[in-house]
Amino acid sequence: MTAARTQKLDPNELIQEFERLRRELTVLCYRMSGSIDEAEDLVQDTYLRAWRAADRFEGRSSLRTWLYRIATNVCLTALEREERRMLPSGLVPTDPEPVTSDSYKGPSPRWLTPAPDRLAVPLADDPAEITVTRSHLRLAIIAALQFLPPRQRVVLLLRDVLAFPASDVANFLGISTPAVKSLLQRARGRMDEVSPQPDASLEPEDPAAQALVNRYMTVFQEADVTLLEQVLRDDASIEVAPLGIFKSGKEVCIPYLAGSVLRLPGEYRMLPTSANGQPAAVAYRRGKPGEYDAFGLAVLTVTSEHITRISVFADGQFVERWGFPSKLVSPL
Repeated sequence: MTAARTQKLDPNELIQEFERLRRELTVLCYRMSGSIDEAEDLVQDTYLRAWRAADRFEGRSSLRTWLYRIATNVCLTALEREERRMLPSGLVPTDPEPVTSDSYKGPSPRWLTPAPDRLAVPLADDPAEITVTRSHLRLAIIAALQFLPPRQRVVLLLRDVLAFPASDVANFLGISTPAVKSLLQRARGRMDEVSPQPDASLEPEDPAAQALVNRYMTVFQEADVTLLEQVLRDDASIEVAPLGIFKSGKEVCIPYLAGSVLRLPGEYRMLPTSANGQPAAVAYRRGKPGEYDAFGLAVLTVTSEHITRISVFADGQFVERWGFPSKLVSPL
């Protein structure tokens, strides 16, 4: 245990440490909240609380541990008054048979949103570390985390992902170490129930993944249904937020896309990107003559040969959030 400080925390030290940790605190808050915008607000709240409490920091733990304690409680307070976020696939039971859900009619859910790699993936020179970090940021994993009660969620993240000692987590939450272990056991059991089966999903930089993204973009830019049939796996699915649309099974997905989306060549233009450690594409839709307006973002789950899931976030804000222009003035 670090000896208690004999003087107040230097504000410059707090600022420097907070900026060093901003990226990983954002990841924690995103995993907890399921929204990158909300995560950034929670991180800012963490900083403000830390700044106001700086004179009470006694150095009994590292500054990093202290900031994580504050961030943890900021997240828990926020989640106490909010419904969990979800993807359209979370609105229907898991079923190996073809499933379709059109325009969900229930109460409007709070949709989970994607995270840009440049914001969510920590900078590191070790490719293995980047791969591990990305694996915990897959859309399916973030969606599964939202099924956990907030305290189980944070204990699972702090213990299994961030490897904080159980005693630190107990201190964060103001509970006993046995209580932490109990929460962790229940969280692991629930994740086993709701997590997707492991899939050989490729990294965005993988040449096979990039080739599939290019073929996916060609499908939409050229309205090529034949190519769509080639790139989708038999059990592929597509979901569209915020419309609440979910289709499962190639024989369901293709008629849906062919009938509602792939009608005219040149209707869409796309650019490759990545999100949540997965290949992705930003989409533009034809607007005024010679212009394409930001339409949204598609996050892809891909194997070496096929696309297995297409998660579409039909909101132009994601195009700009990923650093792309709101309009394309001329075809690509």
